[in-house]
Amino acid sequence: MKKNMGMADRVIRLIVAAVFAVLYFTGTVTGTAGIVLLVLSGVFVLTSLVRFCPLYAPFGLSTCSVDD
Repeated sequence: MKKNMGMADRVIRLIVAAVFAVLYFTGTVTGTAGIVLLVLSGVFVLTSLVRFCPLYAPFGLSTCSVDD
């Protein structure tokens, strides 16, 4: 897997994942929508850690800069 996520993209995903997790664990979003947000949060964290987004690959997208 070639890295295709830059630092800004990773930070944004981690912040969104944290917001989703807070919404779920505080009971603001419950039921199926809550579970979907929690799973999506996990996907965001995982893709941020491995620096690869599978949805970027088919389109040839990359947010990596030379420094990343």
